[in-house]
Amino acid sequence: MLSDWLYRAMHQADVLDDLLKTDRAVWSPIYTMSGALETTLAEVFMPDYDERLKAARERLLVEMYGSDEEAGTGEAAS
Repeated sequence: MLSDWLYRAMHQADVLDDLLKTDRAVWSPIYTMSGALETTLAEVFMPDYDERLKAARERLLVEMYGSDEEAGTGEAAS
């Protein structure tokens, strides 16, 4: 999940623009972390990566928010 988010934030979106405007020093560690993840995660090259990523995202949401229904709404479990 982190590797995918970093890739999208660095290459496909303006996610980091505001952060880089306020503190350009963050680019170096973010770039280093992204590179380290990419060189150690063989999963990103597997043909079923998209399915694995989706399953991991769903697992993390359920862990944070509880049931599948609560995870879908983003509301914390009570």
